[in-house]
Amino acid sequence: MKQQFLALSSLFLCITCSIETHAQQTPAFHIGVKGGANFTKTSTESSSLEGKYGFGYQAGVMTRLDIGSLYVQGEALFNKRKTSYDTKDGGSAKLTWNAIDIPVVIGYKLVNTDDFNVRVFAGGVYSYAFNNKVSSSQAFQEGFKNFDKSNIGVTGGVGVDYKNFTVDLRYETGLSNISKEFKSKPHSFSLGIGYFLF
Repeated sequence: MKQQFLALSSLFLCITCSIETHAQQTPAFHIGVKGGANFTKTSTESSSLEGKYGFGYQAGVMTRLDIGSLYVQGEALFNKRKTSYDTKDGGSAKLTWNAIDIPVVIGYKLVNTDDFNVRVFAGGVYSYAFNNKVSSSQAFQEGFKNFDKSNIGVTGGVGVDYKNFTVDLRYETGLSNISKEFKSKPHSFSLGIGYFLF
């Protein structure tokens, strides 16, 4: 819990400092919609399990505050996540869950023009997981029975804007376990395509 608090505190401190540093520039606020795909796997400390990436999807809304070459972007995304495991005895298991993810990132535009931007960004993610389902043996199901619904993670990536369209490629890793039994943390890549309404 202390690690999660420090991570969030650092994120908000960075946001505050960035905004104050560029306060002399006129900010621009944007709202848009976003959808895309995610590829998720979960790490585990169990030597008998090997996680594999699974394909899912995401959709939601986003806001962006531009301050010169800097920007702050927040999103509220519904994610359908899937992953699978191979066991040493030749068996397999599948895990699926839904999540409401709220990432907040700070970005910098390496190329900043009226119609075209190239960006890098990093920040934190709060995730609320629900409706988890396991297809496997009884022992494995018991391990994910107490699925931890609230999770904190970090994210970073690159993006391109063309007029009102935006594309992000990002990596996200969990700081907290979704299953304390297997000490399992999610890791995912996502490709998102969005459109700013204004």
